[in-house]
Amino acid sequence: MQIPPKEKPVYRSPDGLPTDICIFTITSEPRKDTKHKSLPDRKLKILLIQRDPQSDRFPGYWAFPGGFLNEHETLDQCAERELREETHILNEKVHIKQLKAYYTPGRDPGGWIPTVAYYALVNEQALSGFKADDDAVDACLFTVEEAMSMNLAFDHNEILKDALQKIQEIMVQTNIAKEFLPEEFTLSELLQVIETVVPDFKVDRSNFSRRLVSTINRKGIIEEVRDAEGSAKYSNKYSQNQAKLYKFADYVPFVSIY
Repeated sequence: MQIPPKEKPVYRSPDGLPTDICIFTITSEPRKDTKHKSLPDRKLKILLIQRDPQSDRFPGYWAFPGGFLNEHETLDQCAERELREETHILNEKVHIKQLKAYYTPGRDPGGWIPTVAYYALVNEQALSGFKADDDAVDACLFTVEEAMSMNLAFDHNEILKDALQKIQEIMVQTNIAKEFLPEEFTLSELLQVIETVVPDFKVDRSNFSRRLVSTINRKGIIEEVRDAEGSAKYSNKYSQNQAKLYKFADYVPFVSIY
């Protein structure tokens, strides 16, 4: 008895595969509510674009920059191209990383369309000159609180929540804070940057510098700044009293859970 050949399964491809890019930054402006020296007003913001009001998918909604993958490009290349085309941001100033893939049935009215999300936390100078283009009619920085309260296109509210958690993790697990500080800074400046991204960050301020600064017996991620004579340097730029200056060291600790 001849056994009929087994039919090969037929798989249907998705109707498209886009990438979406979550770009966070920390803006810094002088405080207007005091005449005394004080730290600048820092806010964590997210870049959103407004979709074409004539679009057949979420017309006029705010969303992340993004668009469809071309057949002959990688996901990373797609994300970089879409970011450039929709916001005019130069890619060499923004190093995006892949967050995760998203799909639930019905997430996109256009059909069976998952998405791959990217994220970045960058200095606001890297975003200078951004503007809407391609199929976006506007581009704007919103505070994270504002964006979380908005009804964003697709499942971008869910993506925003996950991306925010990711940048909060890298803020406390890496030395990325140095991207938002001058070369020489005070501990108050460092703490403010961390707390801008991670509002619930708790630390014993009296022991903060001791845990971070290099000593004879161990390395630290920051070190005291010293002048040509070897004396510690101080600044009163943001306070009435002199505060010791620090700088980031080259050392990046390896973190293990064991």
